Amino acid sequence: MRYRILLLVLVLLLNTVGVCPVAADTIELSAEVLRDKIRGGLLGQMLGNLNGLKHEMKYIDEPGNVTEYTPALPEGARTDDDTDLEWVYIYIMQAEDEIYLSPERITQLWKRRINRGIWCSNRFARNLMDLGFKPPLTGSFILNPWADFNISGQFLCETFALMAPAMPQTASCIGLNYTRVAIDLEPAQTTQLFCTMIATAFVENDIDAILDAGVAALDPDSAVREIVNDVRGWFREHPHDWRRTRSLVKEKYSRHNGKMRDRNGYELNTASTIAALVYGQGDFRRTLMTAFNFGWDADNNAATSGTIVGVVTGYRGMLSQGWQIVDRYENTKRDNMPTDETITSFADRIIDLAGKVIAQRGGQRTLIHGGPVYRIRRQVPANVYRLQDRKMHIADMRNEMMQNIERSIRDGAPEVDLARSAYLAICLDMADSLKTRYPQQWAKALNSLSGYPKFVRNIYYDPDIPSSLELRNRAKAAGLIKSPQ
Repeated sequence: MRYRILLLVLVLLLNTVGVCPVAADTIELSAEVLRDKIRGGLLGQMLGNLNGLKHEMKYIDEPGNVTEYTPALPEGARTDDDTDLEWVYIYIMQAEDEIYLSPERITQLWKRRINRGIWCSNRFARNLMDLGFKPPLTGSFILNPWADFNISGQFLCETFALMAPAMPQTASCIGLNYTRVAIDLEPAQTTQLFCTMIATAFVENDIDAILDAGVAALDPDSAVREIVNDVRGWFREHPHDWRRTRSLVKEKYSRHNGKMRDRNGYELNTASTIAALVYGQGDFRRTLMTAFNFGWDADNNAATSGTIVGVVTGYRGMLSQGWQIVDRYENTKRDNMPTDETITSFADRIIDLAGKVIAQRGGQRTLIHGGPVYRIRRQVPANVYRLQDRKMHIADMRNEMMQNIERSIRDGAPEVDLARSAYLAICLDMADSLKTRYPQQWAKALNSLSGYPKFVRNIYYDPDIPSSLELRNRAKAAGLIKSPQ
């Protein structure tokens, strides 16, 4: 059973990293400019995230009315899920000199360091790990009911893109290695959209050109492409009326009566991020105010748009505004991580990794006229991970795993394997058959699954999003007993 799961994980991973990035030409960035833009991108992300928290989920039916905003971190930054999951990865990537951490290593890191301050698809993925699942299965839409719409594909990708300046395909590949821990399908397209835009912002200042690059990274059949095109079109029609565009976004993409599926879904939040960029037109303050006012999961949208404009503006350009920024990154949530990190030391880790990525992709650090310069093999934007056919993927997983699932339940496997098999059977629509043919063994398998109460609570008490309701009904029909809340 474990061998089969590892084989399936390998196949899923190859779908991501199997595309070789194509270099268009070689460009040069001074080490000073590279450092300035990486630091600017990270600071922009932190400002958008932490300054945006007071607007998070506040404006649903109607937009906000923020008319004045001065970016500031008077007490420094702190850990929040918008940046600190990436921080855990970055810290280990640098320490172990490895850009693509393996599924096994990622799982180890989560179990040791990421146990608090996680929500929705990330929390579900963490609890799947306790059953023995590893990425990217933890982010499969078949197993994780949040995975097909959650915004973890976008708000957990920005820092990885900072490692791949002018290399959008590489940025997407790195981002997907980590965002697919918790997401799948269209959210994986948002990873590619925003990673490409951030990588492009190192060599392009025009927001429209950066958006064009992002669109080129999307699957031709992706719904995200329509979202981006809609917002850009509405902006052209209403260039001085962001409220009208916000109304049009809500009218078309709010499909669940404003409940969690809307608030935390990629449609409304991707639209909000794109709107922040087109109405902000490269001005950092205006970009973030627009993200705040559009609402929904506003801090995440502000963080993503803030990263892009932060790269364009640069760290020195941002500090020259006189904003109060204390250089601190306080660890309040992540176990077994440093307690003395600063914003600049976090950025310096990314800068170090960016040098490694540049070298791995055929570039180099050299001296020109006595100054350090990076020669980068620039890449054209392109889609590196296509959308999957839902029905075909479910059928493939069922065919691949059904014999081992049945054997595990029929013959009695160790507790964790039995619990994992029971959950797979529920998700792959095998429960009724196994319950009929092996009633006693099936009851034992369900009892093993009940031994993971946090996971069972996820099934029964998570918000009523459509995929969760479907999973809950399947679990009830299979006989899984609801855990106390």
